[in-house]
Amino acid sequence: MRTHFCGLVDEALIGQTVTLCGWADVARDLGGLCFIDLRDHEGIVQIVAEPDAATAGNAEVIAAAAAVGYEDCLRITGVVRARHAVNDKIRTGKVEVVATKIELLNKAEPLPFHAHENPGEDIRLKYRYLDLRTPAMQRKMRTRTRLVSALRHYLDARGFQDIETPILTKATPEGARDFLVPARMHPGEFYALPQSPQLFKQILMMAGFDRYYQIARCFRDEALRADRQLEFTQLDMEFAWVAERDVQDLTEDMIRHVFREVMDVELAAQFPRMTYAEAMRRYGSDKPDLRIALEFVDVAELVKGCEFKVFTDAADDADGRVVALRIPGGASLSRKQIDEYAAHAAKYGAKGVAYVKLDEAGAINSPIAKFFSEDAFKALLEAIGLQNGDIAFFGAGKYKTVSDFMGALRLKAGKDFNLVADGWAPLWVTDFPMFEWDEEEGRYVALHHPFTAPAVDSIEDLRANAKTAVSRGYDMVLNGNEIGGGSIRIHNSAMQSAVFELLGIGAEEAAGKFGFLLDALKYGAPPHGGIAFGIDRIAALMAGSESIRDVIAFPKTTTAQCLMTDAPSPIPDAQLAEVHVQVRPKA
Repeated sequence: MRTHFCGLVDEALIGQTVTLCGWADVARDLGGLCFIDLRDHEGIVQIVAEPDAATAGNAEVIAAAAAVGYEDCLRITGVVRARHAVNDKIRTGKVEVVATKIELLNKAEPLPFHAHENPGEDIRLKYRYLDLRTPAMQRKMRTRTRLVSALRHYLDARGFQDIETPILTKATPEGARDFLVPARMHPGEFYALPQSPQLFKQILMMAGFDRYYQIARCFRDEALRADRQLEFTQLDMEFAWVAERDVQDLTEDMIRHVFREVMDVELAAQFPRMTYAEAMRRYGSDKPDLRIALEFVDVAELVKGCEFKVFTDAADDADGRVVALRIPGGASLSRKQIDEYAAHAAKYGAKGVAYVKLDEAGAINSPIAKFFSEDAFKALLEAIGLQNGDIAFFGAGKYKTVSDFMGALRLKAGKDFNLVADGWAPLWVTDFPMFEWDEEEGRYVALHHPFTAPAVDSIEDLRANAKTAVSRGYDMVLNGNEIGGGSIRIHNSAMQSAVFELLGIGAEEAAGKFGFLLDALKYGAPPHGGIAFGIDRIAALMAGSESIRDVIAFPKTTTAQCLMTDAPSPIPDAQLAEVHVQVRPKA
């Protein structure tokens, strides 16, 4: 139907006849002279319908152009010529097409929103086909396509095998909730959609495939937010006969390669490394944004002698923490704004946030100053490095809770005070805790997943030091986003059973859920490890979007709905009966 794409018409085609297909982005009738901006996925080119200079004819073309409406679907034939008024804002801005034929392929009814407007997200998702048609979404989705292509080319060239793993698989007791699929041929039994291909890729290493990858669709029935979806895409990788640095060095080079190919950006020649403990101590996050220079100062020892019980209780608690965060220029915050910071911290577990302001003249404004002697308070401010015009926020309580809410304050302050440097700040976070204690369930849970190897060789050592055990896990972080997470895996059946036991998974349950894995580990399983990268998150970063919904063609809302198709939806009883399912009435 067409000879060229709209956005690729250039000076090399001057004098040639072209046939283009696209949508009318703009149509202007100037009374006998009409202009149409014709748009396809490659871009926009200007179409001109004007009287024929020799015959003063061309009335049919001019009439057709005058009748064109917004987003009408057109096919236009014409001759390319140089444009008198050059438009440097578009790739085709030096040329235009003088129309000799205009065909209306499909008339567009009035649209619910204009491509150059910024409607609410609900409207965009309901009419996703129109939203995806916009130049902004076209650019974002093409960025994603280039990312996946660059990843595939890199891995294919290095001997990785692209192997598909099952979508219908077995439910497991760890991680988020599984999506369940009733098995029609096995009444009362269910498949689960994979949260990741984790066990299958480990089995592939035991089967001798050595280097595996897959652009995998994964499913987790969990709460949605800007960086989470019920279904998502990850680059899944696994290596046999490797230690941590083998995985890290290759994948670090891979990420440098794709940023160079997709964005023409050179990332650091070597990504810095930081332990989990250091990241939490300095930044209150296991995915710190290093573009923000703000760091915590631990002040527990300096507040033990004060009369502020919140501080002293935390300072005397072996699992407690008292920390300060200095914000340069923060003394400009009003009391109302300080309360907004406290409310923000409360979302992450804070029961309150103390502060000290030092105005430009050096006067102190602080509700906690009265609890300190003059010398002790002076020593505290010196340790924090507080300068005239600064504010310092304080957090006190359990170590993890304080780290979480003060980490959130650090990010907010960085954005509010324009302290986020330009560019890209990648790093590796390593040496994660093996387990976390879940107070509600009264047991340990795996910080990464239950197949991550501990940094000890002895089962006895692991059992004796479960609370402080470190894993061989690692995450790649970029600008405060975890873009990849992985680990060296357990390759010994006895160690895997011991980890299950510490996680409260008994021998009978382990055999039922993971018996095939435990068996496979007995037959010469090699040391192996891997990593998974979030394609959606990387694409969003590359596209400059804060939400991964902007780089997913058909995402769900935060209430887990597809507004375009109205999914999820009820299923007829007859269809449910076929899969032996009966729905309980809503409470």
